[in-house]
Amino acid sequence: MMRRFLLPLLALLWLCAPVLAIAQTAPAAAQTAPAAPAAPTLPALPDVTVGQVGDSKVSLPLQTLLLMTAITLIPSALLAMTAFTRIIIVLGLLRQALGTGQTPSNQVLVGLALFLTMLVMMPVGEKAWAQGMAPYLNGQIDFATAWQLTTGPLRDFMLAQVRETDLMTFAGLAGHGAYGSPADVPFPIVVASFITSELKTAFEIGFLVFIPFVIIDLVVASVLMSMGMMMLSPMLVSAPFKILLFVLVDGWVLIVGSLAASFN
Repeated sequence: MMRRFLLPLLALLWLCAPVLAIAQTAPAAAQTAPAAPAAPTLPALPDVTVGQVGDSKVSLPLQTLLLMTAITLIPSALLAMTAFTRIIIVLGLLRQALGTGQTPSNQVLVGLALFLTMLVMMPVGEKAWAQGMAPYLNGQIDFATAWQLTTGPLRDFMLAQVRETDLMTFAGLAGHGAYGSPADVPFPIVVASFITSELKTAFEIGFLVFIPFVIIDLVVASVLMSMGMMMLSPMLVSAPFKILLFVLVDGWVLIVGSLAASFN
């Protein structure tokens, strides 16, 4: 079960593989190059001095430095290329609509968004693992083929959520015309279009979530005004009614289920 939850995260880590491939290509070429004097060989990547202890310098292989840099890109990949953006925005707007301040806390919302993202992205991660990562680790395919097969499911997932207007906007910014097929769309344009589309979709869902709570606020404010209790905050009085309504309709299940079903 733990392996199934880790597959989407491994697929995201795989997106950083080009950096690692560049870091490993040079030393590999230097080791496998022929020993003939006329054949040029690529030099190994040098060590990088990262500190000094006393009189001794502390060096770090450039390959390790690139690996550590690639690992730091995982949170950005999580935010940019998965369902996390839409889910966390909707949950944040829901908390604001309820008027409960910092309840649930940010840790609770992020935790719920992460596990819901794993649930949504699990089919994509499993497909990417089966098609690209597993055959490459078993030595059945080369790196270029593995990269295409691994990013293919993630690319299809993002393209299914992208609006055509957003895609054409970024294509125009890049100086491109209309694309003949989805495979012709460059990966950076897919990611940029996906992020903007997710933001728009998240705010649309948040608007629909806000409507019933705004109606409750208006009704409570009107009742307080008619009773002459203008000094009493309507938000304070309406908060229990909004929480009661949300609990009676089993709001968390509705929100989570609707978010998971909103992805094509």
